[in-house]
Amino acid sequence: MNPSTRLLGALRPFGHPRVVTMLFLGFSAGVPILLIFSSLSLWLGEAGVEKSAVTYFSWAALGYSFKFVWAPLVDRLPLPLLSAALGRRRGWMLLSQFAVAGSILWMASIDPAAGPKASVAATSGADAATAALTAMAFAAVALGFSSATQDIVIDAYRIDSAGSELQAMMSSAYIAGYRVGMIAAGAGALYLAQLLGSSVGAYDYEAWRWTYVAMAAVMGVGMLTTLVISEPDVRGGPDGTMALTAADRPIAENLRFFAAFLIGVASFVLAYRAVGDPAFGAPAEAVRVALVAASGNEAFAGLLAAALRLAVSLAAAAIVFRTLIALRLVAASSVREAYVAPVTDFFERYGANVAWLLLALVGMYRVSDIVLGVISNVFYQDMGYTKAEIASVTKVFGLLMTIAGGFLGGLLAVRFGVLRILLLGAVLASGTNLLFVVLASGESTLGMLAVVIGADNLAAGLASAAFIAFLSSLTNVSFTAVQYAIFSSLMTLFPKVLGGYSGSIVESIGYPAFFVLTALLTVPVIALIVLARRHLDREVAFAPPSLRAS
Repeated sequence: MNPSTRLLGALRPFGHPRVVTMLFLGFSAGVPILLIFSSLSLWLGEAGVEKSAVTYFSWAALGYSFKFVWAPLVDRLPLPLLSAALGRRRGWMLLSQFAVAGSILWMASIDPAAGPKASVAATSGADAATAALTAMAFAAVALGFSSATQDIVIDAYRIDSAGSELQAMMSSAYIAGYRVGMIAAGAGALYLAQLLGSSVGAYDYEAWRWTYVAMAAVMGVGMLTTLVISEPDVRGGPDGTMALTAADRPIAENLRFFAAFLIGVASFVLAYRAVGDPAFGAPAEAVRVALVAASGNEAFAGLLAAALRLAVSLAAAAIVFRTLIALRLVAASSVREAYVAPVTDFFERYGANVAWLLLALVGMYRVSDIVLGVISNVFYQDMGYTKAEIASVTKVFGLLMTIAGGFLGGLLAVRFGVLRILLLGAVLASGTNLLFVVLASGESTLGMLAVVIGADNLAAGLASAAFIAFLSSLTNVSFTAVQYAIFSSLMTLFPKVLGGYSGSIVESIGYPAFFVLTALLTVPVIALIVLARRHLDREVAFAPPSLRAS
């Protein structure tokens, strides 16, 4: 077979209808993320919000990291009218897309510099600014929650709708669409806001308001795709039944499960507030102060205190849930089926030692690029680049390089196997992060920015395609949505928590040392991949997805 024939054979799967579908669904998933991260950070920066507060807003996207909590609801509960009309996956997909658009419109209605009009009438000065940031935070959390729900359904649809032989290509197509969506919400939003008259030193709320209204309208692409595509074939569990669907269950049982979930969430929120409330002694703050006194590192102490606060809140929710089960207000079988069975299945398939190793790899793999990405736009502004330059180089050119890297990663994963490309992606991520040290230390030229962004995004795209295929390969089709939600939540949890402190870290050690630190964060990832190679069967670990599935 000649080289051109082999190339055409390798590219043919990209024309498969399911692969093409992922371009449009990826676009729908890619729009919201930058409206929480970089575009919102530039909006807040122009509105005069402090740098440390801007990076804290990245925590609004922690919904992506906890989506495994409500993934069983998406998998189990039918939606009135929508599920009957569109099917299990498409019904939830359309609902989540409407919720995303609504949350974006909510953000558009808030001026972070002056506050919502209702708040301005009752407050003034600092109070109005606080009210504005609080309202924006709630809207951003709603966007993160609804966007994460959309991701749950799209990921489950992707895995359910095609066999493992197409997963690497579908991952590449998803990344391509995702990055085009990011271009629309990143570069598109920046261009539009500037065109409408807002810039650094000349902030215009109306420009940003109409920019976010336009972004809400863009979600129509995903809604139309959801209405056009077909529902994937129903996959059966080991016993031939759908283990996690509730369509045939009594309505009362579904309602009890949903009510228990809401009670668990409420208990989590109440515990989280209580741990930080001065009325209860603010134990989280007391821990933070003690850690600062002991270590002298405020950012590290804050991270540990936040982790402790989170752990206490999760424990409170778990206790409440167990109490509801003990009182038989919710069926224990429903909880086991929704939360326990997907986890035990994973550990039974891989064994405890390898399972923990794989979970550590999943949780650490993206730490370097996520932590760097939170502060990147602020860094570009501090280096003197204009909003138009940031949009042109980092958003358009950079994301196009990510798309190219995604397709390259998909082809290489099919040819050489997923873990080899994961290892290559980790090595490249460490090296490209060091290029930012050069950018921070040298003259701010567009050429140098393009080189750094091009290399960094090419490596990120390559690694992401392999990583998505890797996560898909770990998923049992009997627990598609829940297991993939656990993996994808875990992969962003630690990076996003750490990323929230990136502004404080930069203020403490400066940009060059910060970029060196992000490069060093990749070293444990490389070690975990090497350990995975030793513990997993060599043929299974490195074979292409189609061979591994057989």
